[in-house]
Order: sequence, then structure tokens, then C-alpha cells
Amino acid sequence: MSKMSRRLVLITELIAPYRIPVFNAMARRSELELHIIFLAETDEALRQWRVYIDEIRFSYQVLRSWRWRMGKQNILINRGLGRALNKLRPQIIICGGYSYIASWEAQLWARRHRVEFVLWTESTHQDARGKRPWVEWLKTYFLRHCDRFVVPGKASFDYLRLLASSSAEILTAPNAVDNGWFAGQAGNIKSHAAEFRQRMNLPSRFILFAGRLVPEKGVFDLLAAYAKLDSSLRSEVGLVFAGDGISKTELAKQAKQITPGTVFFPGFAQREDLAGLYALAELLVLPTHSDPWGLVVNEAMACGLPIIVSNVAGCAVDLVEDGWNGYIVPLRDAEKLSAAIDSVVQQPEMRLQMGARSLELIRNYSPEACADGLAATAISGPGEAL
Repeated sequence: MSKMSRRLVLITELIAPYRIPVFNAMARRSELELHIIFLAETDEALRQWRVYIDEIRFSYQVLRSWRWRMGKQNILINRGLGRALNKLRPQIIICGGYSYIASWEAQLWARRHRVEFVLWTESTHQDARGKRPWVEWLKTYFLRHCDRFVVPGKASFDYLRLLASSSAEILTAPNAVDNGWFAGQAGNIKSHAAEFRQRMNLPSRFILFAGRLVPEKGVFDLLAAYAKLDSSLRSEVGLVFAGDGISKTELAKQAKQITPGTVFFPGFAQREDLAGLYALAELLVLPTHSDPWGLVVNEAMACGLPIIVSNVAGCAVDLVEDGWNGYIVPLRDAEKLSAAIDSVVQQPEMRLQMGARSLELIRNYSPEACADGLAATAISGPGEAL
């Protein structure tokens, strides 16, 4: 490392597959001495993805953790954060989120040691997970003690501008996945489409949802929208729910009442199979009720798909231009969602144009671009050593 490099500790919850390329890109920057602290390796109850340890090219550690769930509350308790920070002696801390006990511990450590503290947040005004008065009070208190902020896009920027001081510095690190990997994997699947289709039990044409099968993802809205499509179209085009969750059984039950039409549940798909689903789908639909971003949209765009999202998806304003590479539809409006799906599916030439535009747009949302934004946040301050 260069003698002029800044010691940066970045704290985040899980070893998420989509973050590894970003952190690898950051680790290649000579002006940073990067160390990642993960609060847990994974969350098996909600995240069934593989942990790709062999792809990690950055310094990291995973803290000991205990997790409790009480209703919709997810409480994660860690041990050893203070010891780790005392050993690493960072000049700057970037903390992913404010809802963890460790986030508050890290902020307190930074204040005691006069170390810059940057909040990396995806929260938006439309995110339904907040809005409780005591939560909003704690959030405002936490924000007041941050030196700077970094966000993934416009919705988070606007929300943070409302909460934080207008003079607060807010930088952007665009949310990203490994576009090249998804595009390459999708291309490979297309060359073996029949084999993949048979293995996954997929229809010849289908609309795709990818994510947790829970009400807040809008899965029942999508099923209702599919039922509203013309019967002749449903005879030709199926609906695929890739994922798992508490709503799967009820979705399958309601799906049986849609005739004609076929609804498929291939289960949770790891990223290799997910890229194949994107490769063969007609479009991706994310009718979420509450989502700070929606990285499945990045993945699908990297595979050349048109996108339909609800207007509360955090990524909507950044990644979807209405009528250009997809559609933005009102929340919980099955009628308009169905009309948007019909428009894309019924016009093959337009669908191909929209997919090509998705590919064009998503190039700006690369792991390198995200790493650049995070690095800019880390090197823009005074950086006094301890």
C-alpha cells in the first residue's frame, strides 16, 4: 500500500454475491487500505444464496453474531467490533445502514476517536419499513452524527436531503452487479436453451418475477395482473415466480384458478440459474410495495431484458425510463400492471428495443462505478490519523 493511502473500514451486514465485485474493485485502488467487516456471513432464513468466498480479493473478517426475529423485527447482535476497530485504527469508517446495533457502536467509536464516519444508505421516502415515530427520531439522531453520506441513486439522495442538513455532503455510488458476468452467463444459456428449459421445467415463453415470495414484493398483484391478460395470450405465455417465501403456497393455490394460463415455481435460483432465467424470459416484473433498490433489475438489464417496476422501487427513477426500456406502474394497480405487461409481450420488436436500451443504460451501473463512488467518499475528507 502507498504511504499516502487512507485506512478505510467498511461495515456491512452480509457477504452478498453482488457486493464482492465492488469490494474487489475498491481493494485495487492504491489510495485506499481497505478492510471489510461483515456482521454475519449470511442470513439463511432470508438469503439462500451461496457465499462465494473463493472470489474475494479484499481483506475482511466476519464478526461473531447472534440473530433474533420477533415478528418482522430482525435483531442482529455482534461481538468484537470495538476490538476490531481498535486493532485496525481506521482513518474513516463507511457504515452500511443504521438499523444494526453495530452501526451505533461504530458511530460511537468514531466520535470517541475523532474518526470520520460515513453512512452508506439505500433508504427512500417510499420505503414502507420505516415511518414509526420512534424509528424516525432515532434515524434523525443517527444522521446528525454522520460526517458524510453515500447513496445508490436519486430516490435515496432526495430522501436523505429531506432528513439531513441541506449542507450535508451526499455522494453517489450507483448500485451494481457484475454486468459482464451476467451477460456472459446469459449468452451461454441461450446457446443451450432447450437443455436449460427442460432442466428448469420452463415454458417456451414466460414473464419473470425473481425475489422473495412475500406479499410486500407485490407477488399477488402480479398474479392478478397475469389473470387479467387476454386468455389467448395466457395460453402462449406463462408466468414464472423464481424464489421462495411464505406466500408460495397461497400463490400456487390461486394460480390454479387461472385458466388458461400456466404459473411456474422453480424455487430459489442461485445466480447461475438466475442468469439463465433472465436469458430466456420476455421481461422482468418487480411490482414491489417496499424496496430500497431492487438489484434483480440490474441483473435482468445486464441480460438484456425490458423492465416493469412499481413506482416505489428505489431503482425505478434511475434504471427505468417509462416507455423507453420498460414501464413504471402505480403501486398495487393490477389493471395498469397488466396493461404494461400486455404492451411488452405483444410487441416483439419493441421488446427487443427495450432490452437493448436496458443493456445500454446498465453499463453505467458497474462494480467499478460503485467502487469509484465509495472511494470518492473515503478520500474526500481531511483524514487525520489517530
